[in-house]
Amino acid sequence: MVKNRKLLNEELGRKSIDEFKSSEKLPIAVVLDNVRSLNNVGSVFRTSDAFLVEKIYLCGITGTPPHPEIHRSALGAENSVDWEYADSTVKAVEGLKQLGYVIVSVEQVEHSVLLNQFYPTKGQKYALVFGNEVKGVGQDVVDISDVCIEIPQLGTKHSFNISVSAGIVLWDFFVKVMVD
Repeated sequence: MVKNRKLLNEELGRKSIDEFKSSEKLPIAVVLDNVRSLNNVGSVFRTSDAFLVEKIYLCGITGTPPHPEIHRSALGAENSVDWEYADSTVKAVEGLKQLGYVIVSVEQVEHSVLLNQFYPTKGQKYALVFGNEVKGVGQDVVDISDVCIEIPQLGTKHSFNISVSAGIVLWDFFVKVMVD
């Protein structure tokens, strides 16, 4: 049997914040629509750091750094990933549309596209909108989205935690845009 040795942190080749800031990013902005949990916000920062996301837009009641609860789950990623606060998710999304982003709400709606059946176009910029833990993405944002994608689910529950959803969707985009 082959024994595997855990790698030391210094063996992982992690980027410094300056190296992260100057790295080519995944052409994705993450938009958090009224996310209540600061732990979820921090987790999204950490996942966005892992996948070299361009920027996070924190909208409405979504908490912003610096905050100890965000830092606890972000582990410092709030310092590497660019972010901006917007009081209105609709205004943030409209601004991203004007910058050429395709707006993708991650939400269960009529005519949603299953994530495994959605193929992003290489070179296209995407804004991925994740919603409130209870109410999801606001209908006003769904109304101006270019497409809504849904993560297939087979169990008795009908949703994932927002930070889990972000991890699943960002990984899928990373594989389809950066790796393929």
